[in-house]
Amino acid sequence: MVVEVKKVGVIGAGQMGNGIAHVSALAGYDVVLHDISQDRIDNGLASISGNMARQLAKGTLTEEARNLALARITTSENVSSLADADLVIEAVSENEQIKRKVFQSVCPILKPEAILSTNTSSISITRLASATDRPEKFIGIHFMNPVPVMELVELVRGIATSDDTFEISKGYTLGLKKTIAVSEDFPAFMVNRILLPMINEAIYTLYEGVGSVEAIDTAMRLGANHPMGPLQLADFIGLDTCLSIMQVLYEGLADTKYRPCPLLVKYVEAGWLGRKTQRGFYDYRGEVPVPTR
Repeated sequence: MVVEVKKVGVIGAGQMGNGIAHVSALAGYDVVLHDISQDRIDNGLASISGNMARQLAKGTLTEEARNLALARITTSENVSSLADADLVIEAVSENEQIKRKVFQSVCPILKPEAILSTNTSSISITRLASATDRPEKFIGIHFMNPVPVMELVELVRGIATSDDTFEISKGYTLGLKKTIAVSEDFPAFMVNRILLPMINEAIYTLYEGVGSVEAIDTAMRLGANHPMGPLQLADFIGLDTCLSIMQVLYEGLADTKYRPCPLLVKYVEAGWLGRKTQRGFYDYRGEVPVPTR
């Protein structure tokens, strides 16, 4: 069994993956950032560089620390680059079939003692572990978005996760100076079990004509003291991800209160996924975001 994590592999250079690579490198871990195309890797590295530049401008990061962290990150399109990693974190799309394919491709590459983890925000850890050759060395390490800013990480054990795997994953997470919340392996865990139904209800409120996009977000910012309105937050998360999590809740808990709002489904079918596609509940193509309803 791995006694100490020294090298971290991250699968997926998107928003979550590059954020995990960012904080891991800053904490002193060697990092391999893997994705299937160089364009995705380049975009991930650009995000890391940009986010570190913002930290530098705010005075929360020194030039020396930034340079050392960037030097710790290597990249590769080849999954074999993960062969000597002590801990591998999957951070691809919130789609169970895609995640299973990733695990099936990476497991033969990993050293036997390596821990494999997932950043899933909703899918059963026990079920995902069954797609691997190491259920006892598999765990959920769910980072919040944006990773460099958010302090919380949910640790989620599957039914087979060993105590050693949990303790080593806990040590790695604390090494990032993150706060841990331990969740049982239930659909959407804790944060999204509470957050996503609220967002879904805000979308129902829009769908039923109770209020406009702007009115709903203003009401929750000023009436509930939320830093961001629920529809603005949905755009930030990604409407496809919001829908995936609601579907996991609806199917996993068999309760109609988790039924995804038809308007959410319609936006996803239109390809209006929020900030990443420039349109969602707001249109981001101009200088100032404009509500789309």
